[in-house]
Amino acid sequence: MKRRMGISAETWPIAGSFTIARGSRTKAMVVVVLLEQDGRRGRGECVPYARYGETVETVCREIESARGIVTEGCTREALRAAMPPGAARNALDCALWDLEAKLAGVPAHVLAGIDRIAPVTTAFTISLGAPAEMAAAAVRAAERPILKIKLGGGAEDVLRLAAVRKAAPDATLIVDANEGWRADTLATNLAACIDAGVDMVEQPLPADEDAVLETFDHPLPICADESAHVGGDFSALAGRYDAVNIKLDKTGGLTEALAAVAEAERLGLAVMVGCMVGTSLGMAPAMLLTPKARFVDLDGPLLLAEDRPDGLRYEDSVVFPPSPALWG
Repeated sequence: MKRRMGISAETWPIAGSFTIARGSRTKAMVVVVLLEQDGRRGRGECVPYARYGETVETVCREIESARGIVTEGCTREALRAAMPPGAARNALDCALWDLEAKLAGVPAHVLAGIDRIAPVTTAFTISLGAPAEMAAAAVRAAERPILKIKLGGGAEDVLRLAAVRKAAPDATLIVDANEGWRADTLATNLAACIDAGVDMVEQPLPADEDAVLETFDHPLPICADESAHVGGDFSALAGRYDAVNIKLDKTGGLTEALAAVAEAERLGLAVMVGCMVGTSLGMAPAMLLTPKARFVDLDGPLLLAEDRPDGLRYEDSVVFPPSPALWG
């Protein structure tokens, strides 16, 4: 059962810029794996993330190091055992899912034991900026039902929150601080979130400083992102967080992500399905996680200047399951 494997790095311009507490960028860098076997092709996309020490070059080298076992026909579980979580394994794992679905002639969600994938409403991200800039972006997105607001930029966060809420009075708001707050500002910032009617706060503190949440009486749900990678992390987080943001580039693929969802359910943690900024090929496998999700944040393609052909269908903020031409 010989397979052929190709690796390519791609650059996709972002519409404007994407800014969070750690910095700003104008393009999305992705790595794509292509697997071919018996006349069928499977693809997977990942986004190398500097926060976790990844670059396009290191991810490509890691994928290349697995060429032998992949071309010799390894299973997804064998890949999971052979490689650590992260972007490289994600691209390979999702390509294997796609290839397996194509070879079997059934959708990937059927292989995963999921009866049906329904359209879902995704959050739409408002990048970090000055209060007036974020308010203007919120006005443009005011008809979207769920807005995810990037914060973590110091004393102006309270003003940013108030400005966005005034600009989008009817939207459900999620705040993502990307580790930008500290313990001494947490109470003030959470109070501002309550005043703005925020539904959930994502990763307010640095991952190595979040132990304070165990004794902090937080009045609204807090979701782990940078603190939560794979299901094995979750038991230590259950006393600190109310939810976990599961992203394929963190878990190292759909196989691990499905296990992570099950572990979150076992521990009573709500699930948010998240993404890096990438194309529809990177979002498509994550659609299999959405039936169990409290919130879905798969707006990556909406933030790009253009998406790849046969991309996911978005109607405003509603995203539909992928076609086989894209993935699965």
